[in-house]
Amino acid sequence: MRIRDLSQLTGNTPETIRYYEKIGLLPPPVREANNYRQYGAIHVNRLDFIRHCRNLDIGLSEIRALLGALDSGCPEGADLAHRLIHQHLKQVDERIADLQELRGHLMDLEAHCRGVHDGKEPCGILRELNAPGQSAPVLKDPANAEEVLRAVAEAQRRADERARELNKS
Repeated sequence: MRIRDLSQLTGNTPETIRYYEKIGLLPPPVREANNYRQYGAIHVNRLDFIRHCRNLDIGLSEIRALLGALDSGCPEGADLAHRLIHQHLKQVDERIADLQELRGHLMDLEAHCRGVHDGKEPCGILRELNAPGQSAPVLKDPANAEEVLRAVAEAQRRADERARELNKS
């Protein structure tokens, strides 16, 4: 089958398929006489495997390692797969904790809003966001997930302190 057929069958764009080939997640396809790529069942299976992993939020480098484990069929490959999934599960748990902390901070901010926006009093949320010493850490690179998670954790820590202060009152 050609790339368009593979794309329709697997739900991947042709660009994604070519990218996976380029980075070695897919084996090179056979080339026809006219230089068109010819894909087979192995490509469908690989793309299904990759899609399943991506749906689990597993990164491409981990997918590469899991594919290597799958291809090796040896106990070491299975051990590697277990370690990778265990590590990924720990990261997911950390992200959930960070998101719960972020949710707490947002709920604390929302509690400062009375829901009346008549212009007589400043918005409680905007007042809190603008309060001295209450600003979130500036992110150097928002694309850096670890930095974002640290910033979320710091924001939650401050929100927890603020909540404790409010509860004492």
